Amino acid sequence: MRVLIVEDEMTIAFLIEDMLEELGHEVVEVAMRLSDALEAARRVEADLAILDVNLDGHRSFPVADILQERAIPYAFATGYGVLGLEGAYRDRPVLAKPFLREHLAALIVKACG
Repeated sequence: MRVLIVEDEMTIAFLIEDMLEELGHEVVEVAMRLSDALEAARRVEADLAILDVNLDGHRSFPVADILQERAIPYAFATGYGVLGLEGAYRDRPVLAKPFLREHLAALIVKACG
């Protein structure tokens, strides 16, 4: 699968990228700021996106909205767990940080059905 990562912590972004590659997936882009994530969500061809909820104090929900419009599955990876999600986003798969590669693999299956 081609995966977009939206994560503002460089070390976590690299960790997710490494885990995805170990699972046989390709990371098509890593966006670390909300503006970059919005642009990537509009442009990138991906099979899945993994979004951190909090990007340097900004919520990533507008990114999720663009992905939803483009029918690109997405899931959240956040230290807040399900409690960090609002309204319509609460039904999306969520990966609580910190996590293991096995948790990420399960999230991918859940997010892509």
